[in-house]
Amino acid sequence: MFKSNRSRLQQLIEQFSQFGATVNGGVTRLSLSKEDVLGRDYFCEICKELGMDIQIDDMANIYATLPGKKDCQPIVIGSHLDSVEKGGRFDGVLGILTGIEAIRTLKENAVELEVPLMLVNFTNEEGARFDPAMMSSGVLASKFSKEKMLKSLDKNSITFQEALQASGYEGEQGSRLTDALAYIELHIEQGPVLAEMQRDIGVVEGVLGMVCYEITVTGESNHAGTTPMSMRKDPMIVASRLISSLHEQLGKIDEELVFTFGRMHVAPNIHTVIPNEVVFSMDSRHQNPDVMRKVEKLLTGLTKEENGCHIRPVKLWGRETVFFDVAICNEVEKSCHELGYSFHRMFSGAGHDAQYIASFIPSAMIFVPSINGKSHCEEEETTFEDCAKGADVLLETVLTLQKKFSMGGKYTLNQ
Repeated sequence: MFKSNRSRLQQLIEQFSQFGATVNGGVTRLSLSKEDVLGRDYFCEICKELGMDIQIDDMANIYATLPGKKDCQPIVIGSHLDSVEKGGRFDGVLGILTGIEAIRTLKENAVELEVPLMLVNFTNEEGARFDPAMMSSGVLASKFSKEKMLKSLDKNSITFQEALQASGYEGEQGSRLTDALAYIELHIEQGPVLAEMQRDIGVVEGVLGMVCYEITVTGESNHAGTTPMSMRKDPMIVASRLISSLHEQLGKIDEELVFTFGRMHVAPNIHTVIPNEVVFSMDSRHQNPDVMRKVEKLLTGLTKEENGCHIRPVKLWGRETVFFDVAICNEVEKSCHELGYSFHRMFSGAGHDAQYIASFIPSAMIFVPSINGKSHCEEEETTFEDCAKGADVLLETVLTLQKKFSMGGKYTLNQ
């Protein structure tokens, strides 16, 4: 059994945190920005030093492959280098860096691979510069149209296509990932569960299904000082009551249901004017499709009129629960047992490239704890010890998969 080099991994994390470092210890490394390109360049440099072959596809996804004895499809380790604005040092990038550490450990122990091992950096996972999130893995999985993605604009009206061409990382469509023996993605949890439970590793069984609705309440604007309260059609009051009522009703559906009223727009948004429109969002997530159907039934069944105001719920988007490959999840759990690390089987509430890759490659994810559950912020933190434990589990799982595939074993989708 091999273990990762904790100090070497720490040094690698600290090196990559310099690409887009913020004054408060975080990272801003937006997709295809100059900071992201610096990270990409260093990633490719390291992989070449490790004897890996580099290929780049038309969405700027980078594939670094270490050959095996067999000329066959690879085992894939994947994640992303881009971050949100003023994000943390671990989100996304840790999956790449633990993959590098796993390969370094294999090389220094002269382990000969039976099947190829590929490390992938997916472009624009965060969606912080270009909508949508998980853009490039979504194109690979035929969830998004490439032509539409190329037209996506950032806040400076630069298209994804323009940024792609300027980055120097526009490759060939023929280099796209289309098949593999297995896919594994390591990530920080981005939540407080593992830390609260004092577990070393999260064995991720899937990604929660979700729906996002926008609810518009339309009333009438009028003067704030001259309109009697009894004569008002105030959408702000109706919206506030509606949010309170939904909070109570949603909370009774299932104790594991999570929901968020995260965005609100008020028009005309003037303190001396009664609003004529209030629009708010409601994001809800759960692994059970039946629970999600109850949520949607509640939202679509909202009363259409209240206190002279019109109420209109519109579904913005949603996704079904993604279930990862049971057999590969079991291999991750077995690796935890072998290494003596505590674990918890769980679902991810956040989206990841793995949820799209799982549609055409048997997949699983590994979580490591997030201190105080912090993520997408400069305060994001995971101990280097936990990072190393994650790298150990990743490496042990890869070795187990190598052994299985060398004997002709295979995994199939949707086990």
